[in-house]
Amino acid sequence: MTQPALPSISALVSGLVLAMAVNVTPLPHYLALVQTAHASSLTKNTKVSLRGVNGIAIGMTVQEATKASGHQFVGNNNRECSYYKIPTVSGMTFMVTNGRITRIDVTDNSAITTLSGAKIGDRESKIKALYPGQIRVEPHKYNSSGHYLVFVPQDASDQQYRLIFETDGNIVTRWRVGTLPEVEWVEGCS
Repeated sequence: MTQPALPSISALVSGLVLAMAVNVTPLPHYLALVQTAHASSLTKNTKVSLRGVNGIAIGMTVQEATKASGHQFVGNNNRECSYYKIPTVSGMTFMVTNGRITRIDVTDNSAITTLSGAKIGDRESKIKALYPGQIRVEPHKYNSSGHYLVFVPQDASDQQYRLIFETDGNIVTRWRVGTLPEVEWVEGCS
């Protein structure tokens, strides 16, 4: 009895590529960006980018973020504007407006950093050094000594995003990243 001939590797690959090409639906940009970063564990040592954190992209719904990250979100589910958090990660909240994540706030955890390593407790001079020529300094609304250090991206594809560090005039006390206009809302959802 003769065994049937097995297809060559190139024939298998060609068939797989063809099968995949038939039903390809383009992913929204925020899902395509994070599909390879799925389920990285969020910890106090997490690094946040302009577009999201560990599989959670700004622009996702809470359901999409739960699926992409494997983390459960808890929040008040106000459709217009609300905050969600992941119970296992302190000091990080997610602003959701009109059903989509628009902002990530880091408020009381000095270990969570930006991709460049900026964090709560850093001096204003360090923030300016990490982002040379890209920091706009604005007066703080509630602290006469404080500032908002606003990172303005130079890349055209990132112009809708901002990274804002709040300081007491010397030290970063909290920071946030997100899309305009929500990232600039001083009172958050209030």
